[in-house]
Amino acid sequence: MNGSVRRRGAGWEYYYRELNPGTGRWRQRSKGGFASRREAETALRAVLTTMDSGNYVSPSSLCLGDYLVHRWLPSIKTTIRASTHASYARIVRLHIVPRLGAVKLQALDPMMLNEFYAALLRDGRASGEGGLSVRTVRYVHAVLHRALRDAMRWQLLTRNVTEAADPPKEGTVARPMIRTWSAETLRSFLAACEGDRKHPAWLLLASTGMRRGEVLGLSWDDVDLETAQLAVRRTLVAVDMDVAFSEPKTQRSRRVVALDATTVAALRSWRRRQAEDKVALGPAYNDQGFVFTRADGRPFDPNDFSREFDRRIKRLGLPRIRLHDLRHTWATLALQAGIHPKVVSERLGHSTIAITLDIYSHVTPTLQREAAEVVAATIFGR
Repeated sequence: MNGSVRRRGAGWEYYYRELNPGTGRWRQRSKGGFASRREAETALRAVLTTMDSGNYVSPSSLCLGDYLVHRWLPSIKTTIRASTHASYARIVRLHIVPRLGAVKLQALDPMMLNEFYAALLRDGRASGEGGLSVRTVRYVHAVLHRALRDAMRWQLLTRNVTEAADPPKEGTVARPMIRTWSAETLRSFLAACEGDRKHPAWLLLASTGMRRGEVLGLSWDDVDLETAQLAVRRTLVAVDMDVAFSEPKTQRSRRVVALDATTVAALRSWRRRQAEDKVALGPAYNDQGFVFTRADGRPFDPNDFSREFDRRIKRLGLPRIRLHDLRHTWATLALQAGIHPKVVSERLGHSTIAITLDIYSHVTPTLQREAAEVVAATIFGR
């Protein structure tokens, strides 16, 4: 038997030998605090059984924060999208490390995580003003689940305690109402912004329902104005105060989007203006082939692009919506105009039509009423 028990003060402890993978030498491990010899022997047998089965994990004082920041995040950086890694790092920095960073990795338990999730819902905002949404807390849970799953693969843990924890369920808090503009409001916004460098990009967002990163990541090679269509092949994302390319959100996000005549005309005009910028700046123009750029050819920063949209609608006194709500506005107007949900889903790049119908369920009641009247008119000859 590779171990034994012995008296230790007023109690008992067990000890055993394990092979140190770093040095290749044997070292002794022990654990005390058992009230009786039998308790110590039972615990020792459990340890030796895991060693025999290949599931043994050496005791470690490694803290969760050190593991996440110095081991896990660097190790997975080349295996995931840059934007995903930045998102994981933000969750770790803002929410996990401040509350659980000092806890030993092997001491985490499901109850501790449940209390952690409850605290985030109650007062989890970094600003200290209120709690996080259910969706965000579930994302924190997903990040922890991935990190602890990797810790198991790397033989730092014997189990993933997130699988026994209870993150808040979707639906415990109502989904926020989607805010959209009417066609008239959207038209007035675009008219007021004509001449602005960002106007063609805002117009493309409004007329196609594309995502911000998809529009900002477009190159002229992706656009065919003769056939009035463009191809979504990549997205531009903000990563650690810089910008980077990323893959489209889903496989369906790689798509061809048809363009209307007004949008084509606006893009032609914008290309002429961009050509004038190149001539004016000469060698100083940073030509990377982007469709939408600053005056020197550099791409827009996605976050600055959104902030400028916020500032503009505030100055114009229009109803407050987010830049992403231009996408929701397009989808809502399309469905209200009678465009088939499958076509809407394909243009938006959703992975399934069910996602489209779920997100825009607020439009369904109106369509139901219209369908009832149209079909009844056919049946009854009205």
